[in-house]
Amino acid sequence: MASDRKVYILIYFFLLLFISSYGFYIIGQPDWTIIDSIYMTIITLTFGYGEVQPLGEIGKIWAILVIIFGVSGIGVLVTTLREEIMQIDQYKKRKMMKKISKLNNHFIICGFGRMGAVIARELTDKNLNFIIIEQNDDKIEFIREKDMYCIHGDVTKEETLQAAKIKHAKGAAVVLDTDQDNLFVTMSIRTYNPDLFLLSRCAIDDNKEKLIRAGANKVVNPYTAGGHRMAEMLIKPQVEDSVSITTPKYENIDFSVDEISLKHLVKFDGVKIKETKLREKFNVLIIGIINENGEASMNPDPETVLTSLDTVLIMGDTDKLSQFKATLL
Repeated sequence: MASDRKVYILIYFFLLLFISSYGFYIIGQPDWTIIDSIYMTIITLTFGYGEVQPLGEIGKIWAILVIIFGVSGIGVLVTTLREEIMQIDQYKKRKMMKKISKLNNHFIICGFGRMGAVIARELTDKNLNFIIIEQNDDKIEFIREKDMYCIHGDVTKEETLQAAKIKHAKGAAVVLDTDQDNLFVTMSIRTYNPDLFLLSRCAIDDNKEKLIRAGANKVVNPYTAGGHRMAEMLIKPQVEDSVSITTPKYENIDFSVDEISLKHLVKFDGVKIKETKLREKFNVLIIGIINENGEASMNPDPETVLTSLDTVLIMGDTDKLSQFKATLL
């Protein structure tokens, strides 16, 4: 039925173009050419200005009729195109929701701000299944263009979380704009799935305990974490990067891996790993070496000689690692 309607609309426009052009051609004889007639039809239908040739009374009446029938046809065409776009959009949504319905042990990202976008990129790089819940129309369009699973809805509503298969999810990151929304959604998610790992974001440190009581396994304040990291890099330029390793099951475990350049650390130049005494003094280990060409050597031999061109990866308890880094000043 819909396909027949499209055919009728196409036939209507072809006939409109043919009859209108033919009418201008007959009325404009002997001065009008076929091209003039077609051009006059086009500019009349598109409300163009000017005339190819001066029009008499009959020509003006014909132009009015062309505009009336043309506007009606264009209105029908626009309506049909809008319906087609809506149908395509609905088809894409149904197709995505069908795929989402088959997911298990996936991750859910609540909110697609700067932090949510970074999490999505990391999960994509690791080929992990995840669903983004977002309410902003523009962001949803961007997410769909990137072929990421998403649900367009309010994450504070039960039906939205149920659509994301919250009971079958492995983990969730709640990274909404306000701590109040994060608190409410964290509590809701914990109610629906007591077992999943739940990570929440807070902007104010005082709300961290509230989020943990609401059910969050871990709470991250990106401003505080980023500030500490920047301060450390400012004080100790040798620290290239730092990653913390924690586990929700054993909260007393808190390891870090730091990437430290030896460029200005003369005391390590030409020294064997075992001679640095890092394990004996600070209980930290060199687990990798990156040379000047960017080539990495993991779990290096204790006999390996360090150079000022190397960057080392050092792992250990966060406090012990901080004690070691204090000696770099």
